[in-house]
Amino acid sequence: MKVVSCFLLAIVLATSHFAVSTPLPRRSVKEHRRLFEERSAGRDISWIKKNGRIFYPVGYGADPSGKLDSSDAIIGAVNDAYKARSEITMLPGISDLGGVVIELQGGQYKLSKPIRFPPNAGNIVVRGGTLRASEDFPTDRFLIELWAPSSKPVETVDHVHATDAGKTIPDPLLYHYEDITFQDILFDAGYRGGGLFVIDAVRIRIDNCFVIHFGTTGILVEKGHETFISNSFLGQHITAGGDPHERNFSGVAIDLASNDNVITDVAIFSAATGVILSGQANMLTGVHCYNKATFFGGVGVLIKLAGLGQTRISNSYMDWTGIVMEDPVQVHVADAFFLGNAYILLKSIKGQISGLNIVDNMFTGDGSGVPIIQLDESNGPFTNIDQVVIDRNNVGGMQLKSTVVRKSVAANGSKWVANFSSELVFPNRINHVQYSLYERGQQRLLPEYAVTKVSNNTVTVESRKEVDGVVSVVVDQNLMLGETMLM
Repeated sequence: MKVVSCFLLAIVLATSHFAVSTPLPRRSVKEHRRLFEERSAGRDISWIKKNGRIFYPVGYGADPSGKLDSSDAIIGAVNDAYKARSEITMLPGISDLGGVVIELQGGQYKLSKPIRFPPNAGNIVVRGGTLRASEDFPTDRFLIELWAPSSKPVETVDHVHATDAGKTIPDPLLYHYEDITFQDILFDAGYRGGGLFVIDAVRIRIDNCFVIHFGTTGILVEKGHETFISNSFLGQHITAGGDPHERNFSGVAIDLASNDNVITDVAIFSAATGVILSGQANMLTGVHCYNKATFFGGVGVLIKLAGLGQTRISNSYMDWTGIVMEDPVQVHVADAFFLGNAYILLKSIKGQISGLNIVDNMFTGDGSGVPIIQLDESNGPFTNIDQVVIDRNNVGGMQLKSTVVRKSVAANGSKWVANFSSELVFPNRINHVQYSLYERGQQRLLPEYAVTKVSNNTVTVESRKEVDGVVSVVVDQNLMLGETMLM
């Protein structure tokens, strides 16, 4: 009995020693993920609705082949993702969903109705697939909509919603969505409605998306601010330029009726209008517009908020389609390239231009002499013009227009006339003149000379006696703030 007890004690001690000296290995999160993928590779997991906080519309019945309607299935996945609400908030009233993901898994999904996200939540990612409108998709809606029931269109100044009594009261929430990302998605609106509609939202990201076949607008943003559209392509028709049906292009690729947004590294390859800016403080960088050409009636960028602006367009490429500005105020266009007679049109609405810079751009045309800057005063002339600098642009095959022009006139006589009417942007408007006289040949006592007339963008310089000389004149049309026009 004593021998048996010693044997059992030895076994227990040996087992205990082994457990202490060789603990079970601890796996990293990355290793767990690798093992999960290995074990899942050989079996069908398409029925899974979620994995952690990643939601799969296929698990809700969505058809990734695009043959069957997937609208309700995707809506179901979105609604379940919203159940991940926590007590943590972002902006007041907006729940932080912690970064939940709607994973489209590279499928093509047919939609007969919009995927409308519920309001008052944020920190959501939608990624990796294709959404296509069915033949009966509404023509006035968008494939995805961030649109709260209380949100009103841009024509409504105040945020209001209806009560049961039929009255209206102020909406306590200015914003209903925050930090929602749409990534690696193809939006095909089927020539019916639009791709994506965002209203009363902040800090929305649309990245690496492809928006095609919109009947109305590819991306529409109303109110709110800080929507970033980047690394994306938009076109009503699939074309790489020179399309024989270009004159029939319609619709708008991007419409920003909102403030403080950014469009970066985006190409717009077909639409009647590339970008409409009717909000303040928007910025475009690296935007390539080769939508409907100007001579077919197309517009690359339309700055529509007459009298307001703070718009910046830089390092962009206007390819056969130009920029239209309505009463521009604090607008900056620099380091852009205009090809194919594309030009900038200043359109008078109330006759105001203030704080406009068009500098350091390149313009290339066909040699027909199209002016790089043109005026549309069909609604009335521009009468209130100040702080306008159009200078340091270069042209090839187009007519240079500036607000600052230098010219030299040589004559052997007592009168020199410098006509700037073909070079200056605005008619009959010279605000400043600088001039000098250089006498050629034998130097004599400097004759008395002066500007005797400034009219119709022409400067006349006369001397008391005849001189073989060269008069150099610099004029500008830039009226500084608080300065009055004297000429």
